Amino acid sequence: MADPVATSPLAREGFVASAMFRARYSARSMLSAYPSVFLPLARGRYAGNVGRVMDPRRTEVVIDGFQRSANTFAVAAFQMAQPKPVNVAHHLHAAAQIIAAARSGIPTIVLIRAPEETILSHLVRLPYASARQAIKNYIRFYEGVYPRRHGFVVGEFRTVTSDFGSVIRELNDRFGTSFKGFDHTEENVRRCFELIEERNRQRFGSVEEHTVARPSSKRALQKEQVRARYLGPRLAGLRARAERAYRALVSERSD
Repeated sequence: MADPVATSPLAREGFVASAMFRARYSARSMLSAYPSVFLPLARGRYAGNVGRVMDPRRTEVVIDGFQRSANTFAVAAFQMAQPKPVNVAHHLHAAAQIIAAARSGIPTIVLIRAPEETILSHLVRLPYASARQAIKNYIRFYEGVYPRRHGFVVGEFRTVTSDFGSVIRELNDRFGTSFKGFDHTEENVRRCFELIEERNRQRFGSVEEHTVARPSSKRALQKEQVRARYLGPRLAGLRARAERAYRALVSERSD
């Protein structure tokens, strides 16, 4: 006998919504590796957010990485540190943006975090995505940018969240720029998180713990609830590949 809850209109609607989300997620992930296809689409999608998508005529610096890799903190901290506004392309979470920036010689920071914590946080934010999709997306991003590694500096999560000024200094050394470094004091970090919370409040009407880009004890508990999905035995090969992609780029910064 069929489960009346599972076959209810509400359940069927949820299944359809989940399937549609996963289809869109996969399509975006696949297209995100190709600048000539993805960037024009992104410019249309974010037409009201001038500067988010890299433009060789206007962009002064690109700061981007896979979602949940301290993107919001890095961008907010960078902007806080500068004495005047800087046109920063950011939060596209697509290899296409990094590839295009490297081709154009635009100063670029690629943010990266170890795959397990990144993907768990990603799945909390986007619960309809499957763990397999999320790991493949992570791999596609970092394997996609690796061939352009000499055209950017790497901002590893632990360094970005403890000494972001050193990443900005490395950017200046690589590209001959003179951006002001972020002074990583408790007061500056507190101000940065306050700015992040205010932006989250403006966007959602309140501070949403599953989306706000700062440490959250509630999100830590949610991550534990999805960890089993990530650690499924059938995903072992993909997890290993994601770890290799991570270590290949992090080693570039330490060499």
